[in-house]
Amino acid sequence: MESQKEHSKMYLEIVRELRNLIEEENIKTGGKLPSERVLAERMQAGRSTVREALRSLELLGVIETRRGEGTFLADLQKNQFVDVLSGFILQQSTSIRDVQETRRIHEIAAIQTVCQRVELRKLPVWESLLAKVEYDESMKRIDLIREMIVSTGNRLSLKIWRLLKQFSQVPYDMDMTPVEKQYVKELLVGIVDGDEAKTLKEYNNWIKLVEDERGE
Repeated sequence: MESQKEHSKMYLEIVRELRNLIEEENIKTGGKLPSERVLAERMQAGRSTVREALRSLELLGVIETRRGEGTFLADLQKNQFVDVLSGFILQQSTSIRDVQETRRIHEIAAIQTVCQRVELRKLPVWESLLAKVEYDESMKRIDLIREMIVSTGNRLSLKIWRLLKQFSQVPYDMDMTPVEKQYVKELLVGIVDGDEAKTLKEYNNWIKLVEDERGE
């Protein structure tokens, strides 16, 4: 069982430590990284935290896992977008704020698109989510925003958002609290009514609650 200290060590910190390790040991493209167990011991972190960091780096394209062989440093030059984003995230200590802001830009743009297009406002998913909120059913935070972006049909925005979400440290995989659901209910009503100002206001109220959890 990991200690509370290990749990509190955010995986983005582990990502930065991995960057330092790669530099210190001069690991080149195609080079093999230490095992998950070795990394956990060296970084004094829980294996689940290290595993999450490695998955994040793999999603970003920084590393690649070969079944039965291990984890290797990938060639970032194969993907210019990944090269820019991963380099920014791994090299700048203040990047978390910029990642958060950029993630919100994609979320707000999706909300605006849905509110402005009648055919998107009439999608049954909003009534379905609204029913979940009204009947106090279990609902993941990520369900709301993911549906927003998916409904716009912008696959590039969805891909970028998934990467930004992974590194922004926002606990989207948690269930919504009763307080959150009050904001989300009004947000969904705003979507159905095409009230962009109301929807954005409730989004801002809701996302502040969610993001503030990172400071607890």
